[in-house]
Amino acid sequence: MSKRNIVAVVGRPNVGKSTLFNALAGSRIAIVQDTPGVTRDRIYQDVEWLNHSFTLIDTGGIEPDSKDIILAQMRDQAQIAIDTADVIIFMVDVKQGLTDSDSKVADMLRKSGKPIVLCVNKVDNYNRDSMDVYEFYNLGIGEPFPISAVNKQGIGDLLEEVVSHFSKSSTDEEEDDSVKIAIIGKPNVGKSSIINKLIGENRLIVSDIAGTTRDAIDTPVKYNGKKYTFIDTAGLRRKNKIKDELEHYMIVRTVGAVERADVAILVINAEDGVTEQDAKIAGIAHESGKAVIIAVNKWDLIEKDNHSVKEFTKDIRNTLAFMNYAEIIFISAETGQRLVKLYDMIDMVSENHALRVSTGVLNEIMTQAVVMQQPPSDKGKILKLYYITQASVKPPTFVIFVNDKKLMHFSYTRYIENQIREAFGFKGTPLRFIIRERKEDK
Repeated sequence: MSKRNIVAVVGRPNVGKSTLFNALAGSRIAIVQDTPGVTRDRIYQDVEWLNHSFTLIDTGGIEPDSKDIILAQMRDQAQIAIDTADVIIFMVDVKQGLTDSDSKVADMLRKSGKPIVLCVNKVDNYNRDSMDVYEFYNLGIGEPFPISAVNKQGIGDLLEEVVSHFSKSSTDEEEDDSVKIAIIGKPNVGKSSIINKLIGENRLIVSDIAGTTRDAIDTPVKYNGKKYTFIDTAGLRRKNKIKDELEHYMIVRTVGAVERADVAILVINAEDGVTEQDAKIAGIAHESGKAVIIAVNKWDLIEKDNHSVKEFTKDIRNTLAFMNYAEIIFISAETGQRLVKLYDMIDMVSENHALRVSTGVLNEIMTQAVVMQQPPSDKGKILKLYYITQASVKPPTFVIFVNDKKLMHFSYTRYIENQIREAFGFKGTPLRFIIRERKEDK
């Protein structure tokens, strides 16, 4: 399975990064304001362009030498985005011209060893501004691509150059046939402890390979003859105590790790309960379509009665209602309680994530479902479901052909999903549905 590439947009403050981000994302997601340093956090979005799909990360502006605490934090955040990315779009401003800061940012990017695409923004009139664009060749990082993010001009040529750097990173990932598991969660919930305990009990660890995200380690492990790679998103070792800043680091690390994984294990601290931060991190795994296990850690520290597991499970299902398919396990990294069972659960959700169901069986289930619950209608027109087929796996994705898409309410799609889950389980994996119209046969 090829992994979705990650593209980071970096540059000094106020060169137009968020405007480009919004143009590519198709909606106004990043705040655009004509004041340096408005985008203080990094925002990510999945982008489709021609036959390519990738995750775009918008970053706060880099001021290489600034002593200002906010700008320094933004620089650190941008560095993490750079470490996480497969390709970097380095944006400069034709109106401001080449600055010392641009040269320093270019030096910073060169050290990353990542492919860099130089993007010269605010070229609203190419005939007038073309000579000014040539100045940026002096950065020594290749051909500058002139664009106008506001007018959406030149973006096609820019993206063509960006995607030309994708193939190598995807191929490298595909050579590894192990199941990749991202251990995700808030800081200090025990992510590293879980991996360390698993390694301690299984001496068949192959090696430690530095991961693509800063401070993350990819740990290959063999267990019962099967190969696994744990991607640890720990490593928040900075002295920064500002809660929001920690959250920013956490989100971009999580995006990077989840994109490379098949299975995401969301670690929740039993003492904290399920929090809003947990829901944000869970949302990343859900949107990426990964198989999900929720591991409630430090369960040994909780005073329990006969209803404790039931009550905690209920809280998880309420707070994370969008991923009711996720498997839940109660563990203790400290004592090792139920940790080995994680392997069985990983195998199960990984198999379900890649499960393919034959078209004939799917259509039998759908026909039966329609008989049991009549499809919705509007103004005398009744929804007709003609045909269902599975288009892809990881996650399992189904296409349903109907007479009128507008009549296929979300609730009826969910009903069909529940029937399929009842027949095949699909525990631990999201299911995706694409609704297509087909004209009625006369």
